[in-house]
Amino acid sequence: MRREWSVAAITRATLPVLLALTVVEVGSGLVLGSFEATLLRYPSLLVLVPVTIGTAGNLGSVLASRLSTAFHLGTLAFDPRDDDLVGNAVATLALAVTLFPVVGAGAWALAALTQGADLAVGTVVLVATVSGATLAVLAVLVTLAATYAAYRFELDPDDVVIPVVTNACDVLGVLVLFGAVELLV
Repeated sequence: MRREWSVAAITRATLPVLLALTVVEVGSGLVLGSFEATLLRYPSLLVLVPVTIGTAGNLGSVLASRLSTAFHLGTLAFDPRDDDLVGNAVATLALAVTLFPVVGAGAWALAALTQGADLAVGTVVLVATVSGATLAVLAVLVTLAATYAAYRFELDPDDVVIPVVTNACDVLGVLVLFGAVELLV
């Protein structure tokens, strides 16, 4: 397969994806707006929103970058028995499980310093951990699906996978975070 490395080729591959993702992001903003009362009532949850979706997007982007590199090296196998594929997915999940409790504690501390404690630290840490672990699983699935789709459509995963993953994590992050809030708060 011949790859064309030009601004026009990258634009042809990326622009439709970015336009579609813009519409998805607007939907995410509308969902976020529907939880405004909850966010104003619990400032520590408000602090969690950007850091949760950003961290999930970052974890997915790291995985996407690793898969893209393997793709370009010709070592990527979309096989559940592939040690590199499974190892990278497990590493992403392990990072999430260790990182999100710290994110929760940090969000609680920041909110407590600026607004006063609105929820117990354990509650905020639990919400962050549950939503972060769930988002990590979803980020792995989205990353694998987007990388495979790029492969099948003969697109360069460097051009399309990371925008798909970060935008999907934004949308899923809002939904998962508020799902966890509904269950745990």
